[in-house]
Amino acid sequence: MAVAVEQWPETRPSVPPEAVAAEVIVEARVVDKRYDTGEVQVRALRGVSLSVERGEMVAIMGPSGSGKTTLLNCLSGLDRIDGGEVLIEGVSLGSMSDVARTDYRARRMGFVFQFYNLMPVLSAVENVELPLLVARVPAKEARRKALAALEMVGLGERAAHVPDELSGGQRQRATIARALVNDPAIVWADEPTGDLDSENAEEVVALMRRLNRERGLTFLIVTHDISVGRATDRIVRMVDGLIVDEERLEVRQ
Repeated sequence: MAVAVEQWPETRPSVPPEAVAAEVIVEARVVDKRYDTGEVQVRALRGVSLSVERGEMVAIMGPSGSGKTTLLNCLSGLDRIDGGEVLIEGVSLGSMSDVARTDYRARRMGFVFQFYNLMPVLSAVENVELPLLVARVPAKEARRKALAALEMVGLGERAAHVPDELSGGQRQRATIARALVNDPAIVWADEPTGDLDSENAEEVVALMRRLNRERGLTFLIVTHDISVGRATDRIVRMVDGLIVDEERLEVRQ
């Protein structure tokens, strides 16, 4: 029996009018982050300030240990900051309770990581619908949304396959579908092509670029791969917990 697949929504979830009107979706204001190892205190971020416009695709680049992933984790609210302020859609993360911040991430953010983080015993569609089920979305609605997200990333015919039956590129596409299933305002990606060969990496980057252009999705991507950086609108370079350079790019259409 054919399964009805929900069309991907053309409109985003309702948000406060001032949030919709805001040109800047992510803003870091003089953000500090320190880690205490017990023997030494490491200042991972040193007064970092950064803004990302709605619909922009930004790459964060720099050597290992420069603070790229720490910045992503602080901007997304996964890590607490030790100084400064982070605003998402005009709202300070620091003003939210832990519960409110977790709920906000579930509703308005998507995450893509290097090693997929897919449940090996679940099929692609079950992996994609999992965040919706955790958020108590009714099972039938969650399944419709998950199938629509898989269709959008070109995996509709692989929905019933478990991760071991998918290629590396297909697994990352499933991860992207899971990140998009809640129709987020922003997608955070940490080394999304780091575990892929060059061909699959190119396909995944092209997919993210297409979603950015066609759906207006905002992407903030941590990467060491200059080819990934060159596919974005702007490269932000970090060294020793500081932003040292920014480069705006003329990306070919």
